[in-house]
Amino acid sequence: MSWYRNTVWFVKGLREYTRSGYESASKHFNPADLEVNVSGKSFLITGSNSGIGKATAKEIAKRGGTVHLVCRNKERAEDAKGEIVTETGNQNVFLHIVDISNPKEIWKFAEQFKNKHKLNVLINNAGCMVNNRELTEDGLEKNFATNTLGTYVLTTALLPLLEKEADARVITVSSGGMLVQKLNISDLQSGSGTFDGTMVYAQNKRQQVVLTEQWAKTHRNIHFSVMHPGWADTPAVRSSMPDFYQKMKSSLRTEAQGADTVVWLAVSSEAAKLPSGLFFQDRQPVPTHLPLASTHSPPGDEEKLMELLEEFSQKFKSPSSGT
Repeated sequence: MSWYRNTVWFVKGLREYTRSGYESASKHFNPADLEVNVSGKSFLITGSNSGIGKATAKEIAKRGGTVHLVCRNKERAEDAKGEIVTETGNQNVFLHIVDISNPKEIWKFAEQFKNKHKLNVLINNAGCMVNNRELTEDGLEKNFATNTLGTYVLTTALLPLLEKEADARVITVSSGGMLVQKLNISDLQSGSGTFDGTMVYAQNKRQQVVLTEQWAKTHRNIHFSVMHPGWADTPAVRSSMPDFYQKMKSSLRTEAQGADTVVWLAVSSEAAKLPSGLFFQDRQPVPTHLPLASTHSPPGDEEKLMELLEEFSQKFKSPSSGT
């Protein structure tokens, strides 16, 4: 079955996820959707010093938004901030140095952020694909810590701030790779069996889809969405998937093409008219499972994932982090 899933997914990818797939889909885009001014609105983007995160930040800054860059590497982040300010002329670009694989750091950052800023849109873009099993200083498997737990903690911590706004949105950048994975809550930290970084990453991305669906059910006045940017030529793809990059580099999307749907979900009025909790590709909601792929999980597993992540997150919350 995994062979079937992978083959169907790759064929689909060649047709839809490449640059030509974007060009084909974009013929149906309405340019007016992005002809908006978002001055006065505040956007927080994780992993925004390069790739899709930086491309998203630029597009939002061009439209007048206040942009909060949340990055791990101070030097690269400062370079990115300078580039965004210079290219867009928008001075309202702020930098926060946070490691999204460190839940204690996220809780602390979120508490400070809530006391100083408002927030209209959270964009969970930071991610990693570590190909060998590595543990963080907290003993967490690094992919899980960054992609799943980090996304969960940051979103959970900032929900009270988002709840205060009329058109609040949370967008999570996932991956079409999640289509080859069925939710597995029995081994969240990939401690048993052979470790395959690509499949662990895909499992984390499936978990992000489930998180989005579950949040949409419980927080009705925030619009949640999760999306696949397609196969884009980003530093992360070049470093984490060198073989794939070498084979596909002439067909990959640009960073701006990969970021297009993120920007659309973040700023357009059309996106907010669609139901909360959907999975998007090229500005369209798309199925979260391949046909006949047996990747559906029992609803109980999805609820259990939320419980397990809540347990994990509370372990790293200091008493001073508020409620």
